[in-house]
Amino acid sequence: MKRFLNLILFVIPCILAPAQDIAQWRGPDRNGVYRETGLMKKWPEAGPKLVWHFDQLGDGHTSAAITASAVYTSGMVDEKGYVYKLDHQGKLIWKKEYGKEWAINWNGVRSTPLVYKDKIYVLSAFGKLVCLDAGNGQIVWAVDVFKDYDGRNIEWGITENLLAEGDILYCTPGGKTANVIALDRNTGRLIWKSKGNGQKTGYCSPVLVKHGGKNILVIQMEGAIQGIDAATGAFLWTHEQTNTYAVHPNVSLYHDGYIYCASGYGRGGLMLKLSADAQSISEVWRDLLLDPRLGGVVLVNGRLYGTGDNNRKLCCIDWKTGKEVYSATGFAPGNIIYSDGLLYVYGESGKIGLIEPGVDGFQVISSFRVPYGSSQHWAHLVISGKKLYVRHGTSLMVYDIAAR
Repeated sequence: MKRFLNLILFVIPCILAPAQDIAQWRGPDRNGVYRETGLMKKWPEAGPKLVWHFDQLGDGHTSAAITASAVYTSGMVDEKGYVYKLDHQGKLIWKKEYGKEWAINWNGVRSTPLVYKDKIYVLSAFGKLVCLDAGNGQIVWAVDVFKDYDGRNIEWGITENLLAEGDILYCTPGGKTANVIALDRNTGRLIWKSKGNGQKTGYCSPVLVKHGGKNILVIQMEGAIQGIDAATGAFLWTHEQTNTYAVHPNVSLYHDGYIYCASGYGRGGLMLKLSADAQSISEVWRDLLLDPRLGGVVLVNGRLYGTGDNNRKLCCIDWKTGKEVYSATGFAPGNIIYSDGLLYVYGESGKIGLIEPGVDGFQVISSFRVPYGSSQHWAHLVISGKKLYVRHGTSLMVYDIAAR
């Protein structure tokens, strides 16, 4: 009997494990840092081994969302948006349409699927928010954040990588009365709506900050950063951050009571300090050097790493002061992630670099060019299961980066 009970205790977690999967944009903490270990410290001259590639995704700038059982991404075919489910050998399991997508300029899907346990969430460039069953791809519920919640579209189509915690899904319609909303992620029912600062969305993806006994949604709108109480929708604070085109796609970073936000087009980044009770915020410093347009920033050992939009440099700046530590040309502009001691940078030129951030400079260890796909190299890199996932328009490529 004891052996039988032990077997049951072993089997139950194995059965339930797939249901625990959560996969989201920019990694487990939405900060571009992946917790993988045992990765290659140098690639072969031609790059790591290409395990498989899938080349019928349609247009899109989205990343892959990887769970223990499948790989999910999204793309546009004939102006219709689709979510794709692939197995870990690159075979298509299903492809499900969810609505009209963006074919006006910079064509393609903008929203990386959020996989939360047994459901998938995606937001179209036209404001259709859809929940699908992760198993069979059937639509569970859908809302139109423009028609239902007074959202307003923006020049290049609403762009948001959705965020959930527990049974709550957060979204930013950018309306005057429903600036930010919280929905029951299982049913789509409204939990709260916040007027926020009344600005349109800024191609933003929110982040959840835990500080001062509160959960705070931090979001970059078209002309300001704002904080919202995630439990109630109460508007807490706002801080001006503008640039030429009102484009702020980079997710904010939180660490030890401070929030770092960065924008492209020469605007640069700024450091904000939260009050102890999270009710207010104050500016600590601003820096123009590190101004990623859409490539993100990572924080590693007290230093911020990212690529500049205007200056075309790979930059390292000090977290506390905002001062430049060092910089280098190459790979910029581009997106950046970090894992197992090294930076992975995917330049808009189509080159991917494995880079060591040293004490006083960058060392480019290895690099290769992306062989498949089309259009812009904007999709962010993903690391999962000792594999590197690279999206380039119509193609998804998977490379083995496990140390041997």
